[in-house]
Amino acid sequence: MPRPSRNLDRALLAAGRALYPSTGCAGLTIRQVCDAAGVNTGMFNYHFGTRESFLRAVMQQAYEEMFARLSLATARPDAAAPDAMLRAALRVLGRFVRDKRPFIARLLADALAGEAVARQFVRDNLPRHVTVIAGLVAAGQARGTIRALAPAQALGTIAGALVLPIFAGGAIADSGLMPGPAARALADSVLPDAAIDERIDLILQGLAVPAGPAAVPTRKRKVKP
Repeated sequence: MPRPSRNLDRALLAAGRALYPSTGCAGLTIRQVCDAAGVNTGMFNYHFGTRESFLRAVMQQAYEEMFARLSLATARPDAAAPDAMLRAALRVLGRFVRDKRPFIARLLADALAGEAVARQFVRDNLPRHVTVIAGLVAAGQARGTIRALAPAQALGTIAGALVLPIFAGGAIADSGLMPGPAARALADSVLPDAAIDERIDLILQGLAVPAGPAAVPTRKRKVKP
């Protein structure tokens, strides 16, 4: 018996990715997905079996697309250029977070709310790209171009400067709490490629070993009369 067309499972996954940011794990139903994809429930069961398996496939598909680009960006044969590979990796991550912001925000909210599928997905996949970034930082430290910071400090600096403005700035701009022109100005300052690249420049400058001895400010001691 020939296998049904793979176009059906792709249509179902596309529908799931479109619906998930607004429904989350708890609200996404098989009927919703099938109606959006124009596919009958029998084909859903054939391809995915359960709603939980489908949700995991939706999450994994989105992640694997990013991780493939990340792997390609860091697969340079020149091992003496970890800083350049770190820049390339951060550009992939920054654009992924920007482009999939509603999806990622819902995924993290579901994981924090205790949704089993989301929690397991985060446990399985978060270490993958974190390990890549940490490895590039360590390579730069070994080469003497990146400060000898603890891994958590370096990764926290990267996340705080690269990812947080996208989530926080984007959420505030979308919230309706600011006048239209101000909201657009905020979004334009944190979301475009140029803004992401500018923050990556600042991150790399902050992580870099200073070119010369840093001046240490000293306090003037008051002399008692």
